Formats: sequence, structure tokens, C-alpha cells
Amino acid sequence: MIEPTVKKGQKYELTIESLAYGGKGVAKVDGFVVFVKNAIPGQKVRALVYRKRKGFAEARPLEVIKESSFKVEAPCEHFAFCGGCTFQQLDYAEQVNQKKQQVEDLFRRQAGIADFSVDDVIAAEEQYHYRNKMEFSFSNRRWTLPDEDDDTERSFALGLHVPRRYDKILNINECHLQPKLGNEILNAVKDKARELKLKPYDVKTHNGFLRHLVMRFGHNTSDMMVNLVTSYENPELIQPLADHIHETFPQVTSIINNINTKKADIAFGEYETILYGNPTITEKMGGLTFEISANSFFQTNTNQGAKLYQTALDGAELTGKEIVYDLYCGTGSISLFLAQKAKEVHGFELITSSVEDATRNAITNLITNVRFHKANLDFFFKKESKRKKVPNPDIIIVDPPRAGMHKDMVSALPKFGAQRLVYVSCNPTTQARDVALLMENGYELKKLSMVDMFPHTPHIETVGVLEKI
Repeated sequence: MIEPTVKKGQKYELTIESLAYGGKGVAKVDGFVVFVKNAIPGQKVRALVYRKRKGFAEARPLEVIKESSFKVEAPCEHFAFCGGCTFQQLDYAEQVNQKKQQVEDLFRRQAGIADFSVDDVIAAEEQYHYRNKMEFSFSNRRWTLPDEDDDTERSFALGLHVPRRYDKILNINECHLQPKLGNEILNAVKDKARELKLKPYDVKTHNGFLRHLVMRFGHNTSDMMVNLVTSYENPELIQPLADHIHETFPQVTSIINNINTKKADIAFGEYETILYGNPTITEKMGGLTFEISANSFFQTNTNQGAKLYQTALDGAELTGKEIVYDLYCGTGSISLFLAQKAKEVHGFELITSSVEDATRNAITNLITNVRFHKANLDFFFKKESKRKKVPNPDIIIVDPPRAGMHKDMVSALPKFGAQRLVYVSCNPTTQARDVALLMENGYELKKLSMVDMFPHTPHIETVGVLEKI
């Protein structure tokens, strides 16, 4: 078959058929795939091809010739420039439908299941203000908008990164994904920091003081944390800002200063100091109570997180007699859900602070049939002395990072002899790859559920249930 003549620099009229995993619109020119950024299904656009690769091209829309019936008005003033949301202009029901199709396509192609379909889809009841954690960056390199004049101040911004620009920050006035209180604090911190003449950190020269503003909200409690990340410790500089937050927003129960002296642009530091209140906040999920520190991992959408864990619990089909392994257990959230219906749960996690958080959460909830192990899962079970420390599992839960499981871990799982595997994933691409390997090693995929944790973004969470043949 001769490849169609789609050329870089050429303009084409394209009809967007669907969304690819990651969020770009999919169009075709005589069967040749063209990915179009910032386009939604049903649109007909005039687009410029800016990149050509073997088998596909990439384009950006120049104008919309015909609008999609799924088009809605995006409520956010920053939507056209901010990378935080991708689909605010797409009807939510169609967002979920497109994500479902993406998962099905991935499993058909990568896992080789010809007639694959998602069994359950759990959409979000809250499409806005659902995040319990938001992270903003300070910068002296503000991204200026097309309608802003030359006199616009560029030396101070507090907001989110512009897509594909590590050094430019879009100044944010209101983010619709976080609670409204978060926007009030965001603007108050921005104004007070400028009044105090606190210098934002420069990611190129590595000078400056303020690096990040991170907020955590207890959706089911009254707790709230403000974490101010700075490049060095200076109580005289940071305390006036903390005092202002405390006086203006008495509902804030914890103000923390994380100190990150390293060049890496990350919103946690080597150590922290407490500027006001408690070192942690408390959140409730599914009848359990969790203490969350500034740098702890916790599901970012509390309500959907509870549904995700309930889906995993349902997939495990526990009777109270089973020994369960929870691999990549993090701070133990899933482990604690499972422990309520299992005989015994063993959680395995590499990061020491997460193991400590998990143990503390077990104590808080008076759960005694769970034990957490610090373990590098790429090597832990290869050593017989390590393996003998824990009994063999009846059921295994895995919740790996976006990269999925190491191939050696995938190969090792069938050797445990567990009758059932429950695979929780934040990346269906790597999940489909791992499931294909598990199917080659004696397991059958019985069910796959999709939980939409993050409306208006391309992110997808899935829960797969596999049984030993």
C-alpha cells in the first residue's frame, strides 16, 4: 500500500473522528492518521501539519469549519493557554465515552483481545472542584497572553506551567478543579508575596526564594494544609506570609514550609518546618481515616478514590479467609480497605516514608491484620530469605506507577500461585502490555472497569480482574 501524500507544512481540511489516548483529535487522510491537538470529535477543521512520521502526522487547527455537536463552553478563563485541563470544551458524557473507547482500543491492540470491551464505567459525579490537592509554581518568568500589552509585569507569576515550557508560568486567577477556597488563598498568597517583595525562584539561574504553593483539602473533614516550598530556610522571610494566611483564612489547620535546595523543579524538599498548626491533615474515605503529611501520596480525587478502591475490593471477592498481597501499596490506602474483609494483608512499598504513613494509618483505624514491608519489588521476592518472611498469597493486588510493572515482576507473579490478581492502573497502555504477559503465563482477564478520576483531563484509571486458568 502506497502511503498517502501528507506533507509537513501543508494545510488540510480534517474531520475529527475520535480522541487518541493522551487527548489529541484523530483524523484521517485516505486512511493515513493525523493527530490534531486541541480538537474534539465531530469538528471539521482546517489544520496545518507540523510534523510527519512513519505511519502518522501531527497537526494544529487553524480554524473550525464546522463545530462539533459535543462542544460546550469552557468555564475557565485560562483554558486556551493552561495545560491543566484538556477537554473543558467537550461535553462530559462524551469525554467518558472517548476514554472508554481508548481503553478498548489499547487492549484490543496490545493485549490481543479482539472483542474486548470495558465492563463497567464509573463516571464522576463532581466534574469541577474535585481535586483535594493542587500545586502551583512561583516564577519570575511569567507567560504573557496575546492581548496583554508591553507594560505587563513579567517578573512575578503564581500559577501553572504553560504546556511544553518548563520555564514559563501562566499566572492563574481561578482554577476550577480545586475548591473555591483554594482560589481565594491562591490570590491572597500572590498579593502578599508581592507586597513583602519575596523573590520567586528562577529555574534557569537557580536564584530566588519562593518555589511552590501546594494546598491540600480534606473533602470529608474541615482540615486544610498550605505548604510553602522555598529554595532555602529563612524564617524571617516566610513567617510574615504564613501569619497572613493564618489571619486571613483561620480554617487553614496546617501551614508547612518545605525546603528544596536542589535544582530539580519538584514541590517537596529535603526537610520541612511547621509554621502553624499540625504536621498533617486528616481525610476520611470509605469509612477509614487517613493522616496526610505534606509529601504523602493520597488519591487526588477523594470521592472517586473511594469508588476506585471499592471496585478493587469487589474484584478481590474476599470471604475473610484470604491472605492478600498489596504490591506498590504506597501509604496503604487499598491495603486498609482490603484488610476489613481479608484474613491478612501484606503491603509492599519501596519508599520508607510511605511505609511509615501506611503503618500510622493502620494504627489510626485500629486495623491489626495488615503489615507493611519496605521492599524493592524488582528484587525482593528473588531472595528466598525475604520470601520466607511472608506467607504465600491467595490474592494479589497491584497498583504500579505509570510505567507499569518491571518485566521480572510480571514474570514472578504467576509463581506465587494466587488464584486472583486485581490490577489497578493509572495508565491503560502499560496495563494492557502487562496483562498480555500475564495471559501468556496462565491468567485470564475476567473483567475490566474504568473509573474517571480526573474529568477534563486525559488521565484514565482502570481496575482489571484476572483469574488463574
